[in-house]
Amino acid sequence: MNCTSCKQGKLIPNFLEPQLRSHACNHCGGDWLLVEDYVAWKENNPEFTVAEHADFEIEDTQHALLCPATGAIMHKYHIANDSDHKLDYSPRVGGIWMDKGEWTYLKLANLAGSLNRIFTDQWQQAIRTQSARETFEDIYQERFGEDDYRKARDVREWLRNNANRADLRAYILAEDPYSAVR
Repeated sequence: MNCTSCKQGKLIPNFLEPQLRSHACNHCGGDWLLVEDYVAWKENNPEFTVAEHADFEIEDTQHALLCPATGAIMHKYHIANDSDHKLDYSPRVGGIWMDKGEWTYLKLANLAGSLNRIFTDQWQQAIRTQSARETFEDIYQERFGEDDYRKARDVREWLRNNANRADLRAYILAEDPYSAVR
């Protein structure tokens, strides 16, 4: 098979980990991995752990990639909310393209044991939800200032846990809470 990323190398049989088969590009260092090989490896290595630190380079293909087995366009999936890197997945064959360094990144981020879950709707929805939350936090902090935003969050938390929250909200929002006139 030819490399889907650099288009210059050949995919040659390799092992990402002992007993974890892949095909590595002999030019760019990317890896083609079948989910079925990953699942079989995970079943035989349930206690897989990695070293805490490693020196590595990580790359990420920005353009659309074609599945090296079928030629169809692969789908891009976010790895994590705090990373711009995406994995390319071919649903037709259950194949994953990992650019150079992405397997090491997954291991160091403690995601190597969750690789197959990255391609689920639940995983991707959780990333979108967290990303939206962080975006709104940034907007509110910029708009209110750090101190006022912290105070507003504290008040929200206090109100949410208070049995009298509806009355408290009415009191806080009333123009004159001591007047019978609206």
